[in-house]
Amino acid sequence: MTVNEEQTTIGVALEDLMREVEGLQTGGYRLVQIGCTDIGGAYEVNYSFDKGYQFRNLRLTVGPETEVPSISGIYWGAFVYENEMHDLFGIPVAGINIDFKGTFIKTAEKYPFSVTRRGGDRCRNA
Repeated sequence: MTVNEEQTTIGVALEDLMREVEGLQTGGYRLVQIGCTDIGGAYEVNYSFDKGYQFRNLRLTVGPETEVPSISGIYWGAFVYENEMHDLFGIPVAGINIDFKGTFIKTAEKYPFSVTRRGGDRCRNA
């Protein structure tokens, strides 16, 4: 069986994030993942949703100190991804339904992927 998977990526402003996520949940989409990456002094946060083999991605760009609202009130399991964003990147997430307060992922260095930490990224310089 071959499935033609459609993927759409939409840039979303911070103030529109919750409205967009609520619309996807109402439309029957499931949360697939929340991913984060350093884009040179800021973060790109991608929220991926699926319904019938059609992916919808919301792309949010935020600065290192920007607080992001939790979507765990809409998609309960989002707390896993949101705690990971906080613990690895240092992104403040407000209103997580289960907030581990920085203890979800234990690392030798606090916020190892933070764009504001000193000393560079050892993984990139290896």
